[in-house]
Amino acid sequence: MSRDPLGLWVPLACPQVQLEPLTEAHREILRARCAEDLAIWEMYAVSYGPDHFDETFASLLANPARLPFAILAGDDVIGMTAWIDADTRHLSAEIGNTYIAPRWRGGRVNGAMKRMMFAHGFARGLKRMFLNVDTRNARSQAACLKVGATFEGVLRNHRITWTGYLRDSAIFSVVERDREGLGL
Repeated sequence: MSRDPLGLWVPLACPQVQLEPLTEAHREILRARCAEDLAIWEMYAVSYGPDHFDETFASLLANPARLPFAILAGDDVIGMTAWIDADTRHLSAEIGNTYIAPRWRGGRVNGAMKRMMFAHGFARGLKRMFLNVDTRNARSQAACLKVGATFEGVLRNHRITWTGYLRDSAIFSVVERDREGLGL
């Protein structure tokens, strides 16, 4: 069976940002980018901080349920994101494992990237895309709303993070009937 039966894991580009399938060639630049914000890893399910980077990066590349991308602004690798658990039966997928280097946050990169992923997901037949965010991460929750995702609720004790923290996850989604309102 193909790792990507829906055809989601292909290069995508718009004027603000490009996504290219993540490979070993992105390791060193992403190691440096992920070290630019060490505090953020306390709110992630896994750590890409210096002490954990190699193991976590290798696991990401090897995980057949994740279709990871390097995020580029021009020629500069500025982060990563992924399709997670794309479901061919229910035509849904999570967008997650997203990290954007600090100097690129709060601008047009995340919104352009998410809208591009939403449009591509719908074009490939998805009916639902969702994001789940640690409830402690107010900035990411605001970003989900900013890109037009709908807050659905909180899953309590949804994950145990790499630190042992019992994480509550805020769930946001974009579904097919949202397309027109998002201009997709």
